[in-house]
Amino acid sequence: MATGIAPIEFPPPVQSEKEFIGAFEDAADERIEVGIAIVGGGPAGLACANRLMQLLAEDERLLEQLGEVPVALIEKGRTPGSHLLSGAMMHPSAMKRLYPDLPESDWPTFGTVPTDRVYFMTRKRAVALRPTPPPFRNHGNHVTSIAQLGRFLAQQAEDAGVYILPETAAYKLIVENGRVVGVRTGDKGLGPDGNPLSNYEPGSDVQARVTVLAEGTQGHLTGAAIRHFRLGSGEPQQWELGVKEVWEVQKPLDRVIHSMGWPLRLRAKYREFGGSFVYPMGEDKVSMGFVAGLDYRDATFSVHDVLQEFKTHPMIRDILEGGKRLAWGAKTLPSGGYWAMPRSLSVPGMVMAGDSAGMVNVPKLKGVHLAMHAGMYAAEAIYEALKNGSTDDLSAYDAAVRGSEIERDIYRSRNMRQVFARGFFMGGALANAAEVSGGKLPPGRLHTHDDAGVDVFIGRRHKRYPKPDGKLYFDKLSSVFASGNASRDDAPSHIRIQKNVPLAVALMWENMCPAQVYEVPDEVKEQMAANGGLKDETQVEVHVNASNCIQCGAITAKGGRLTPPEGGEGPNYQIT
Repeated sequence: MATGIAPIEFPPPVQSEKEFIGAFEDAADERIEVGIAIVGGGPAGLACANRLMQLLAEDERLLEQLGEVPVALIEKGRTPGSHLLSGAMMHPSAMKRLYPDLPESDWPTFGTVPTDRVYFMTRKRAVALRPTPPPFRNHGNHVTSIAQLGRFLAQQAEDAGVYILPETAAYKLIVENGRVVGVRTGDKGLGPDGNPLSNYEPGSDVQARVTVLAEGTQGHLTGAAIRHFRLGSGEPQQWELGVKEVWEVQKPLDRVIHSMGWPLRLRAKYREFGGSFVYPMGEDKVSMGFVAGLDYRDATFSVHDVLQEFKTHPMIRDILEGGKRLAWGAKTLPSGGYWAMPRSLSVPGMVMAGDSAGMVNVPKLKGVHLAMHAGMYAAEAIYEALKNGSTDDLSAYDAAVRGSEIERDIYRSRNMRQVFARGFFMGGALANAAEVSGGKLPPGRLHTHDDAGVDVFIGRRHKRYPKPDGKLYFDKLSSVFASGNASRDDAPSHIRIQKNVPLAVALMWENMCPAQVYEVPDEVKEQMAANGGLKDETQVEVHVNASNCIQCGAITAKGGRLTPPEGGEGPNYQIT
């Protein structure tokens, strides 16, 4: 086993500040002028848009001052919801706050489930943990399709007067004299060489009094802003990758299921951290998925294939018996926790909210309601700043978040993710101590680490994955089709990696990606299978199939970089 080969040693050819931060390009009379520009049509951005319109509806004078487009929301997917994927078990507090007069029965959810079960899994058995560990107690929470929630919130926003620009990528953050003054949208209709095709449309400058970055996981503008304005905490963000399927089933599921243990390997040397979820979606559907940390070491580990392996368990096979897979998708989520959040969430003319700012409680697998709360706090701070005549100081937003349930929730679990670097059993014991003590144990500040800085080796994890049969177990390419992905084959690649890297890194990228974007050439694999094989450090060329990409963001966590694709490309999630 070779050691010391880490993806971080092979950085992608990208310069975030130079490429994604700049000045206006259009003449003043050609810019799109809006009051507030919100980047991202997820829970944070849409909650912000809706709350802003609620406030402006009571202030006609300010609404008029903001011009013809008081609030614009820029969404890179085909529609709001197209790029949204989560478990999702949603805490109701944010929806109640945003829509206090809307009965829960009218929410776009599958209702609440009164029963929870957490299992420690072995290959054949499932041992229920009783009482249910506190992080997994979901009584009163709503089973949710976040894609459907996004469409609901978008409709509410449009009805209230928000101007939504779908199929539009916000490519560059516009900064003038240390102040964010808008964004530039990406070009459309470029060929694979970057030259214009017959349907070419240049991007536009969107000038705004305030820009809200609510890009979701791995937001490239947020990352560029954190570097440019030096907002980082000094602790690197860490990431999990979740792969999810929605199934039509013959028997209703009467409980929410979470699991730990198998099919992950529990020894510390593998650094395999994560677990599963199975949620009922009404009487005839279930949502199931597997979430795993991206700081694992075995280059043959694949979250997509681990989910397929998970379905070999007798309990899971019984749930899916006679069923049919309806949907599939994948997404990263931030797991660095409190210490990895930006030290400031605002700069003159700009705020950050939601997953892109690290607002996820990983032990509870909860982030939707935190993102929505953040969006509402942002709206309220922006509204007050506009009333006062200046948006140079938006620190009231920082103060609101720091004094809210967002801060309390994430701070309580501030050291829980880091302890699992010591393996499942030691990490589990320390995480339990953290839960019982309210976060006081283990004491101090446990440092996070860059997922790409963890060295990788070529193991044999792939030997355990079941062969796809198209009924219960599925390969990656058929799964990409199930995501509704329809990216152009002749578009420029939005993925930046070093093409020539050690075999261990190349195989890690190939196996990591749930959409089969990265491929090690067949002739290399033939040499690996021959007597003697190849060494982990052997240099190989990686092939990139960018049109397969579902923009999960995993490559950014593991040594490459996902940059904005053309607006409208990527998945078209409906019920994930």
